[in-house]
Amino acid sequence: MRKVLILPSLVTLVALVLAACGGQPTAAPAPTAAQAPAATAAPVATAAPAATQAPAATAAPTSGGVIKLEPGKSASMILLPKFLGIAVFDQANEGAQEAHKELQNPAELKFTGPTAENSVQGQIEVLTNAPTQKVAAVMVSNNAGDQIAAAAEAAQQAGVKVVTWDSPIPSAKGESIFVAQVDFKETGKVMADMALSIIGEAGGKFAILSAAPDAANQNAWIESMKEVLKDSKYSKLELVDTVYGNDQSEESYKQALALVDKHPELKLIMAPTTVGIAAAAKAMTDEGLCDTVKVSGLGLPAEMAAYTRSGCAPQFALWSFKDLGYLTYYLTYGLATGQLKGTEGEQFEAGRMGNYTITKDPTRDAGLRVLMGPFTVYNKDNVDQ
Repeated sequence: MRKVLILPSLVTLVALVLAACGGQPTAAPAPTAAQAPAATAAPVATAAPAATQAPAATAAPTSGGVIKLEPGKSASMILLPKFLGIAVFDQANEGAQEAHKELQNPAELKFTGPTAENSVQGQIEVLTNAPTQKVAAVMVSNNAGDQIAAAAEAAQQAGVKVVTWDSPIPSAKGESIFVAQVDFKETGKVMADMALSIIGEAGGKFAILSAAPDAANQNAWIESMKEVLKDSKYSKLELVDTVYGNDQSEESYKQALALVDKHPELKLIMAPTTVGIAAAAKAMTDEGLCDTVKVSGLGLPAEMAAYTRSGCAPQFALWSFKDLGYLTYYLTYGLATGQLKGTEGEQFEAGRMGNYTITKDPTRDAGLRVLMGPFTVYNKDNVDQ
């Protein structure tokens, strides 16, 4: 009997509970719905910013948002000059190797490049092959104008960072950032001021001996100088010709002499290339023309000191290519290791050279820039220092 009594009691109890809960079966999803926001909100609203900020924390930002790069990360990199055999590019490699050692990158830093005769296609080939060689970044001093853009874009799409230095990609296509040695507009003014100082206020004719027709940096400097020359201050300076020595000593030497033959009243050869200025100074010296035709432009003190002391090249200017290679490596290492995003306004510390900011490049319609600077103008008083 007792078992029979218990069963009706249980049935009665269940019925009472169901009656009290009434809508429980239809309301059953409610607790699940109430829990759903908590489940989705946890990773989205609060966790997403933390995830994007994680690399910055790894890169140890200093006060003011300046990112200090963490050493020891691995990224295989190539330093690609316009071509091999030029002293300034060897100096840039010295600076890059210094930074490579400081940042303790266990991967290889390869300094390679084409010959002068095959510069354009050689640079394109290196960029084209970079992805298959598992290269993380290529640092290129562009000698191919926009011809290199397609290869640069393909490399970027394959995950290779492309940073230009010394000479950018004019359109900026395929380029992460350009490391500018100096402001290109300033270059034009420096050259115009040196021309005016050497020729004198009475004025006279001068010509430009440039590198290659496709050299973006050379072309930008020349255009900048032409703009500066429109100022009335330089009204008596007459630019009569622009020729190209293709950054080869022998060709530049010949072009310098050809300028003198073509323009008998020429007073100055302005060469915004270290190869061209040294070749022109040698040509004027060899032919005994230094009293009538002076030489100026951008040159290496070690190569120009004798010509400056003799008065053949009274003034010339340049920056440190070693520092340029060093700064370029720091920036590229940051990009290749994911510690820098490469966005406008981003700041980073470049070792012994201090802090730098990524900005828009005001000298091109597109592209980002890191500006190194400054210029040093050399004369007989400081060329041996």
